[in-house]
Amino acid sequence: MAITAALVKELRDKTGAGMMDAKKALTETEGDMEAAVDWLRAKGLAKAAKKAGRTAAEGLVAVAVNDGTAAAVEVNSETDFVARNAEFQSMVAEIAKVAVATEGDVEALKAAPMGGKTVAEVVTDKVATIGENMGVRRSARLSGDVVASYVHNAAAPGMGKIGVLVAMKTDGDKAAAEAFGKQVAMHVAATNPASLSETDLDPALVEREKQVLTEQARESGKPDNVIEKMIVGRMNKFFQEVTLLKQAFVIDPDTTVGKAAAAAGVEVTGFVRLEVGEGVEKEEEDFAAEVAKTMGG
Repeated sequence: MAITAALVKELRDKTGAGMMDAKKALTETEGDMEAAVDWLRAKGLAKAAKKAGRTAAEGLVAVAVNDGTAAAVEVNSETDFVARNAEFQSMVAEIAKVAVATEGDVEALKAAPMGGKTVAEVVTDKVATIGENMGVRRSARLSGDVVASYVHNAAAPGMGKIGVLVAMKTDGDKAAAEAFGKQVAMHVAATNPASLSETDLDPALVEREKQVLTEQARESGKPDNVIEKMIVGRMNKFFQEVTLLKQAFVIDPDTTVGKAAAAAGVEVTGFVRLEVGEGVEKEEEDFAAEVAKTMGG
């Protein structure tokens, strides 16, 4: 029986197995779908599908830099124990390297080639091997004359719980620019700015803040012309708190990041900050329920 792409896709959808494994299973079983599922189960390659619904909110962020282009990726696992697994870390490091050379969003990264398979297939295979749900959740790339990186709470070189990239323009010493950029990256890790500058801020966020400040000002009972001036001042303070270039520099609080960059002879053009599990709702389970599940209760 001819092994068609449609058959391979159907088997992958049923089992979560990689493309090459699904094709081999169908070849070995002469296209018999049920037998192919059993073949994959016997080989331990169909486990991934059963684990795909479990929350993966742990894991690692990895960064990779190559000649003015850098990428940060978040690859999740269910437990921090797996995040400390050398096999998992090796996979994450390779995915970060692939991300540097891959244009597009996270879906493009998942479809990118890696070791003869796609990134998504490599991850699926690792799920079957390690026994936990995993996934490539986010990916971001930056380019510049210099791109500096920083990893907070490093679990291994180039990967940890928070990964930051900072892109810069410079006509000067690139080594000096990179050293300054790393300081800015550390600042970003600590302060988590909402945007690079005021013009990059989400308009909805700005409007919401303005409405809150307006209501607060009206509570004072002051006239409208005074309230308008109050709002201008308070919005400026808001911009200083949430935009990178206007924030007080952690390294030297007497100046802003933007002014420190100018003094260092660089222009910060962009940044990326990824933190493991950011925005993921974790399933909480009390200890008694966990024990009961373990005991089959």
